[in-house]
Amino acid sequence: MEKVVLAYSGGLDTSVILKWLLEKGYEVIAYIGDVGQAEDFEAAKAKALKIGASEVHIEDLKEEFVRDYIFPMIRGGAIYEGRYLLGTSLARPVIAKAHVEVARRVGATIVSHGATGKGNDQVRFELGYYALMPEVKVLAPWKMEEFLSQFKGRTDLLDYCDKYGIEVEATRSKPYSMDANLMHISYEAGVLEDPAARPPVGMYKMTVSPQEAPDKTTSLKISFDKGTPVRVENLADGTVKSEPLEMFNYLNKIAGENGVGRIDVVENRYVGIKSRGCYETPAGTVLWKAHQDLETISMDREVFRMKEQMQPRLAELIYNGYWFSPEMDYLLNSVDKCQEVVTGNVYLDLYKGNVIVVGREAENEAYDANLASMDIEGGYNQKDAEGFIRINAVRLRSSINPWRARFGG
Repeated sequence: MEKVVLAYSGGLDTSVILKWLLEKGYEVIAYIGDVGQAEDFEAAKAKALKIGASEVHIEDLKEEFVRDYIFPMIRGGAIYEGRYLLGTSLARPVIAKAHVEVARRVGATIVSHGATGKGNDQVRFELGYYALMPEVKVLAPWKMEEFLSQFKGRTDLLDYCDKYGIEVEATRSKPYSMDANLMHISYEAGVLEDPAARPPVGMYKMTVSPQEAPDKTTSLKISFDKGTPVRVENLADGTVKSEPLEMFNYLNKIAGENGVGRIDVVENRYVGIKSRGCYETPAGTVLWKAHQDLETISMDREVFRMKEQMQPRLAELIYNGYWFSPEMDYLLNSVDKCQEVVTGNVYLDLYKGNVIVVGREAENEAYDANLASMDIEGGYNQKDAEGFIRINAVRLRSSINPWRARFGG
């Protein structure tokens, strides 16, 4: 039998796919990538073996996820369409990479996943597979006519589970779907498909409602070394975290308790469909805002502007699934270069859903207090500004400036 390594979650879709692939004559090896989704992996392993998987590989990817994917995103300042911090998008390349590594380890050249043909994840997974394992064959049931003709929707999947005694927690009237990892939880589909509908009460899991957050601020000091978060200190109780995963988990906890990181957006999927999604990204929101602030005091103005121009492209590549592309390698190297000066501390308060920066200091500050002061000269000759303004006004005084005619000039 040909071996297939299936990205398995233990949920409805991948449980059905596992059994379906077995029916088609494949040997199925289940692979579970732990990116911090807080699930019972041993129960999922037992379930996969019960359905018929020959092996189950559980890969702990949390540390790698934070260090090699989340932190580079923070350094790059990537944010999709100005709002989305790419929690799902960032998890996909690390999951795809481990998927390929498992396939090579067991001697398989076929991989499979449960992503639908309407979403972004199919693109992210498969582009990752092809980049890292060019000879791979991908079985994507939700794009296969034989599978689609058998399973028209959720009811057919549940009926199939009933037929083969596959235990699933899914119900026939699930209000929305969730995807969780260390970076965030996303909510979509079901009742959320109406973009005007208010999210159900109690939906969010990582954050409290800002209205229910404490009535006092939580003050933090966050330290960066060349753009990478290296230390978090709670200025109230003295708690210090410095290991990447430990630090990220702590920020998720403390920011979540303060209602930080919720957004509700309509975004543009790569496949051309608009989608409404609700996200909560507590630690990512705090780190992104702190890092953005530190750059303003530590980076040269023109380098900062060039990086700002690069950020939307970086976010787009991550969102669309091109992490393992030549252009992504180029951009990440460019980010590392401009981050050489981004070392210092940011002081901020968390309060009822808000991240309020209250101070910053850099190892090599581009900010000059004497030069900025309104009380001392500081090496700046104010009379020089007269010529500076006149030179910049040359084109504005031209007869082709449309504003002149409007005001009788």
